[in-house]
Amino acid sequence: MAIHFSAIIDPAAEIDSTATIGPYSVIDGPVRIGPRTTLGPFVQILGNTEIGCDCQIHAGAVVGDVPQDRTFSGDISYCRIGDGTILREHVTVHRGTAPESATVVGQRCIVMAGAHIGHNCQVHDEAILVNGALLGGYVEVGRQAMVSGNVGVHQFVRIGELAMIGGLTMVTQDVPPYFMLDNRGLCVGINRIGLRRAGLNRAECEEAKAAYRVLCRMPGSLSQAIEKLSAMVCESTGRTILKFLSATSKRGIHLLSPKNLPWQCDVEVASALRLATLATTVVPER
Repeated sequence: MAIHFSAIIDPAAEIDSTATIGPYSVIDGPVRIGPRTTLGPFVQILGNTEIGCDCQIHAGAVVGDVPQDRTFSGDISYCRIGDGTILREHVTVHRGTAPESATVVGQRCIVMAGAHIGHNCQVHDEAILVNGALLGGYVEVGRQAMVSGNVGVHQFVRIGELAMIGGLTMVTQDVPPYFMLDNRGLCVGINRIGLRRAGLNRAECEEAKAAYRVLCRMPGSLSQAIEKLSAMVCESTGRTILKFLSATSKRGIHLLSPKNLPWQCDVEVASALRLATLATTVVPER
């Protein structure tokens, strides 16, 4: 075990003998750190936090601190970081609010410098959060999703697997799997490159594209769109989108696209129209 002499380690912590702890880092509480994980200088790991194996936690990161939530009463809650995940400089990950609840970051995720993961978030395997991305409480980010730089995600929002959120976007409603939002917050298509890199075949990609057309380009209510999708789905991508749309949503589904806007609408008008539709976007019927 390579622990710098200036690091402060709580006697209750369990640190694997192959882990590395950098200068001036602080391990406070019953923290568990797995094999071959490396902590850089000035890292703080707090509370009931579990770090998997082969993780890299860079300078100034803070993991497992108390949530920024007035309802937090000091009860035991958790923070879990999966194997092979990288947390870059000054990332913050807060533990859960409710007793026995947890904030979970999956395996092989990359969380770039200055990003924040709020209490009770669920970030699934291989997701990427780019510099300055901010996740409010209870946000869920799907497998291999990409949240670009300086994106703000409202609490309780769900981002589906392999979705891509453009830089500087304000995300206030759920983004279906495989969909892509630009920096105006408009659904502009599917994440073609991401789907190809993930190994999806042509039929799966075409079905995701067809689902985008039904949801974002055809008139009608969300329930009508779901009915159309149910009749046409035959690939895993379509089934994944249907499952996402059928699940409980606290924020509604974001489906505003350039085709829903007036012809040659400029960026400012697009943003204004998006804000105007937030209160009227259809939530899936039960």
